[in-house]
Amino acid sequence: MRLLIIRHGESEADILRVHEGRADFPLTERGIRQAKAMAAWAAKDYSIDRIYASTLKRAAQTARCLSEATGVPVESEPDLMEFNNGLLAGLPFDEADKKYPGVPDLPPDKAVYGQESKVEFRARAEKVLAKLLNRMDTNMTVAVVTHGGMINELTHAFLNLPVADGLFFCTADTGVHEWIVTPNGRRVVQANESAHAKDI
Repeated sequence: MRLLIIRHGESEADILRVHEGRADFPLTERGIRQAKAMAAWAAKDYSIDRIYASTLKRAAQTARCLSEATGVPVESEPDLMEFNNGLLAGLPFDEADKKYPGVPDLPPDKAVYGQESKVEFRARAEKVLAKLLNRMDTNMTVAVVTHGGMINELTHAFLNLPVADGLFFCTADTGVHEWIVTPNGRRVVQANESAHAKDI
């Protein structure tokens, strides 16, 4: 199985300088151009069989661009949503700093400000990855359109890394990670491929 793990395009929250997470902002015009460029690139280079997407607008819009380019319908997957940042969602950075000062160094199973814990976030990623690996045909190419934080958690799950290890795998707007799963193991083919959007 080939997995294409894709981040959404630029969203309005990036321009407004607010905490995004579960705040449901749409793509900007630039984000839509990025998504269309990614979709054209992916449709040219891969034969995609399934598309799964987070239900948040920015990911759903990006997935629709991919669907239009490939003719493959989008299947919504709520567990692909970004980190639940609770009371910080949608707040400007400076306002959030005043209302909810720095998050203390908590154990990974604890959370504050109505957020989910690191353990809960990782559990969602594990659930999605298990669904993909256990239910899909081994010859399929599956696209997963989601968010930067969730991509980080999926990467940790795919590589069997521990929770809260201090590593963060960055993904640019519409960046694509390509993974392959065979009976002999898992391979990372490429990470954060974003050349399709470099001039947008």
